[in-house]
Amino acid sequence: MSRSLIRDAAIATTAVLTAALTACSGSGSAKAEAGASAAAKTEISVNLQGKQAKAGEPVKVTLAQGKLAQVAVTDSKGAKLAGRVAADGRSWTSDRPAAPGTGYAIEAKDETGGTAKAGFTTAGADKVNKLTLAPGKNSTVGIAQPLSIVFDHPVKNRAAVEKQLKVTTSANTVGSWGWMQDYNSGKDRVDWRPKEYWKAGTKVTLHADLNGIDSGPGGGWFVKDYTTGFTVGKSQIVKVDLDNHRLKLMRDGREVRDIPMSAGTPGGEKASWRGKLVVMAKEGTINMRSETVGLGDAYDKMVDDSMRLTWSGMYAHAAPWNGDYFGKANKSSGCIGMSDSDAGWVYGQVQVGDPFEITGDDAKGTQALNNGYGEWNLSWDTWQSKSALR
Repeated sequence: MSRSLIRDAAIATTAVLTAALTACSGSGSAKAEAGASAAAKTEISVNLQGKQAKAGEPVKVTLAQGKLAQVAVTDSKGAKLAGRVAADGRSWTSDRPAAPGTGYAIEAKDETGGTAKAGFTTAGADKVNKLTLAPGKNSTVGIAQPLSIVFDHPVKNRAAVEKQLKVTTSANTVGSWGWMQDYNSGKDRVDWRPKEYWKAGTKVTLHADLNGIDSGPGGGWFVKDYTTGFTVGKSQIVKVDLDNHRLKLMRDGREVRDIPMSAGTPGGEKASWRGKLVVMAKEGTINMRSETVGLGDAYDKMVDDSMRLTWSGMYAHAAPWNGDYFGKANKSSGCIGMSDSDAGWVYGQVQVGDPFEITGDDAKGTQALNNGYGEWNLSWDTWQSKSALR
């Protein structure tokens, strides 16, 4: 072969290689960035589309050909929806649903390095549900304090809501949610209590990942997540013996102090409740009026060192006017009364969330589940049955 023919063949071979490299490294079309026209385009489809897409459903991204390597779904506030690629590599599904009134941008990459983009906006919520959490964030509470959530509007989709309520503890505490109607507000409420009283020092966190969850008919949508946490303080129990008219503060299983008291007059509506009641709040000096608890105009007075035990108006507090009966008889209008000095001492010692374990025959019955925190009066099996996931 002549030198000129060899030179021409080398030039032709170089052109072929150059063309091949160009085809592999080209920038592609505006519709797909995977390659030039000779390569397969990266194309995706999304189950939610347009500006009025349906909220409350997971986002599903499907690749037309090949396998997905990565999918990013970012909302209008910059938060990303977590999700996972299916085993066959053809689709990706978000772990959580799309929230109402939110724009989402989608970028998918396939295994060849090609990319495709899409976007949609969900329809806004016609009604929004909110909630109130107890105890307060970063608080320190007693060993009987439950997590308690009261909702602004009805919750018909209880199982869907409960699945999004994640409780974590530093002591791997076993517990369960239970649903009820709140005594005070009449609204839907769900509490989480441990199987047994909390261990002192336990740190508790709740993640209520509710954004995008539908409450159900009449309830509206949740449009945000909630987080709270608290620490369990000293291990102490207040034991009240109605029949012997005594109150004892126990700490770490040992008696700290034994106090004479007078509880509710037995035999009628003025009698006290028995059971495991929980200190709901330390309210200090408050005005107590008998008509607010259905007892006519029997009293209207300022009362010191008031510790609320029920929504229906049972307290432990100072009751110096009842001093003749301390340690001798139950002669109050339903509350646990003590001297000024004893009540002040108890008030300074107890924590919100401490249990008052009240026993004796001189009672009008056991505290109801929703009249304060009455869940400790139920067996563990009965309490678990109140979960929407049982």
